[in-house]
Amino acid sequence: MAEPFVAIGGDAAGLSAASKCRREDPNREVIVFEKGSWVSYAHCGTPYYVKGEIEDLTDLLSLRPDEIEERGIDLRRHHEVVGINTTEQVLRVEGPDGTVEQPYGDLLIATGARAVTDPIPGCDLDGAFTLHGLDSAAAIRAHVTDPDEIDPEAVDESFVDRDRVRRNASMAPPDAVAIVGGGYVGVEMAEALSAYDLDVHLFQRGDHVLPAFGAAVAEEVEDHLRKRGVELHLGTEVERIDGDDRVSGVEHAGRRVDVEMALVGIGIAPNAELVDGTPIERGDSGAIATDEYAETTLDGVYAAGDCAEAIHAVTGAPTWVPLGLTANRVGRAVGTTVAGDRTPVGAVAGTAAVKAFELEAGRTGLLEDEAREAGFDPMSTTITAGSRSGYYPGAEPTSVTLVADGGSGRLLGGSIVGKDRAAVRIDTVATALEAGMTIDEVERLDLAYAPPFSPVWDPVLVAAKVLAGELAE
Repeated sequence: MAEPFVAIGGDAAGLSAASKCRREDPNREVIVFEKGSWVSYAHCGTPYYVKGEIEDLTDLLSLRPDEIEERGIDLRRHHEVVGINTTEQVLRVEGPDGTVEQPYGDLLIATGARAVTDPIPGCDLDGAFTLHGLDSAAAIRAHVTDPDEIDPEAVDESFVDRDRVRRNASMAPPDAVAIVGGGYVGVEMAEALSAYDLDVHLFQRGDHVLPAFGAAVAEEVEDHLRKRGVELHLGTEVERIDGDDRVSGVEHAGRRVDVEMALVGIGIAPNAELVDGTPIERGDSGAIATDEYAETTLDGVYAAGDCAEAIHAVTGAPTWVPLGLTANRVGRAVGTTVAGDRTPVGAVAGTAAVKAFELEAGRTGLLEDEAREAGFDPMSTTITAGSRSGYYPGAEPTSVTLVADGGSGRLLGGSIVGKDRAAVRIDTVATALEAGMTIDEVERLDLAYAPPFSPVWDPVLVAAKVLAGELAE
């Protein structure tokens, strides 16, 4: 009998792989090690739990531990894999009862990523947070709300870090908060924390928030954030978080802003150190290098999710794009491969969406600067068109940026921003991108038209038509 298929990590990639392998090969033993309490949860939903739109923390669970075990998966929470002996194919695992060794046949490393706080001092003060995991979301919500808002009986006792939640609930709620970092987390949490009538200061080291979405999107988002009362500090690097035991302010360029809470969202780093000292290689990004099947540089060892690289759909080169769909999709493919049907995982284009109060934004592929860095000769255009027929109620301006290669006309990427179903329109661009379409081909797409949903010329088609004309000049 084959040695078990073992997944290290009990979230999107690990459990997708484990579940698919069990379905395809019911006789295969499948073990999942998870060093924490939470498994199979929706990390992207945490800002909306903090805001209060999601009532219970457990609503963010895709599968509960008992449901996972019902699938025939041997789930071992509170077990951390601390070493991989690739010669003997044995893992060293630390658990509640000590250290054990676990043989494996096929192995998936799905250890995720962690929030980055360096080089900002003061992140260990009470009132300083990162948003990475459900325990941190629970602590933040407890910190800004009445302690009765979190019902201890509503959450499985084995799940939540209750001491941390109670400690934050016992503190006086803040009046002002500093959000350090203007990416996805920073923008979404500006909305979430504004719901508590806090003075929200958002600090961004670069000139714009949401740098991955391009200047056209960022400028609209910035204007909207200001209108909703968020004070933006652009081109401003926070040097330290001040306080004795609790946060009292943040310092930047010799200045100080008084706040009682700080949320640091300056990025994440892959949890890939486990492979150091083994034949499993890391890529230039620091994440684990993989091929088109998510296999690492060692046969039978796979990596997926936020700890692993993937192939970029436009450049064909390795890239690190830590997003939820990628983790689920790659995990599922790995499970199929391990069960005997070798399945490619597909490329990634970095397709993403973000919400800032009433404004939505989406992006995919390469924007102009990224395309130039990748060796293309990019041309881009930005247009604004109505989201519905002009005479139909609810129409909103929708701005679309498309980027194409000047020589071949090939679509390279794009971004979208607006208030009326703007973000989902990026899926049209992403699909065309994956298909390798030219701008001329995108212009000829037969998209649906009805006044409640779109004008005759969808904003994506308008952008393609304008860019096609510019390329032809």
